[in-house]
Amino acid sequence: MTSTDSAAQKAPAKDPWDLPDVSGLVVGVLGGTGPQGKGLAYRLAKAGQKVIIGSRAADRAQTAAEELGHGVEGADNAECARRSDIVIVAVPWEGHGKTLESLREDLAGKLVVDCVNPLGFDKQGAYALKPEEGSAAEQAAALLPDSRVTAAFHHLSAVLLQDPEIDEIDTDVMVLGEVRADVEIVQALAGRIPGMRGIFAGRLRNAHQVESLVANLISVNRRYKAHAGLRITDV
Repeated sequence: MTSTDSAAQKAPAKDPWDLPDVSGLVVGVLGGTGPQGKGLAYRLAKAGQKVIIGSRAADRAQTAAEELGHGVEGADNAECARRSDIVIVAVPWEGHGKTLESLREDLAGKLVVDCVNPLGFDKQGAYALKPEEGSAAEQAAALLPDSRVTAAFHHLSAVLLQDPEIDEIDTDVMVLGEVRADVEIVQALAGRIPGMRGIFAGRLRNAHQVESLVANLISVNRRYKAHAGLRITDV
C-alpha cells in the first residue's frame, strides 16, 4: 500500500459539532438550592432534561424542586449523586472540598461537571483565588479519583437563568476536561438550553483562568448594570 492509498483510506476528521444525544440522561445538581444551581436546574428541566437537585437537607431540596416545577426532584446530596448520570457541582467555594470529599463513593463512576469559581471579595471588588491544586476543577479531580471530572458553566448569570420571562440565554459555555468524549457530553448538555453553546476549551490544567474570568465579569456587570456572558467568535 502506498502512502497515497493510506491517506485516501484515512477516516475524515470528526465534525466538532457532532455531539451525542444526552436527552435521556439524569442530571444532578449539588448546591441546587443556591442561585446558580437552581438556575441551571430550571433551565435544563425546562429543556426536557430529568433533573434532581441536591442539598445537605433533603427537605430543603424538595421545597426548591417544587418551586421550580418541570418535574424537578429534590434529595440530599448523596442520593442526588447516586441517582444521576451527570452531576453538576454548584456549591459555594468555601464548602467545595469538604462536600466532594464526603461524596467520593457516591460520585464514583459519574461524570462530574464543576462550575465553582474560587473568588474573594474586598472593598475593591471581586478577585480570583488560586487553590493549591490550581483550580476548583483540579481540586475536584484530585478528590474524586474514580469520577470523570470536567469543568463548565462558570460564566452564567444566575439572574438570567432563573428569570422565566427570558426564553434564551445568549452565551457560550467553555467546557474543559481530559477525555474528549466526556467534554462532548457536557457540550451537548449546554446546547440543550436555548441560545447556549458548549465550546471545547482545553484540559483541566487550563481551568484556573476560566474560573478567574468571573471576577472580571462581575466588574463588567457592576459598571454597566448588566448580566454579561461570553461569546466565542469564528466557531
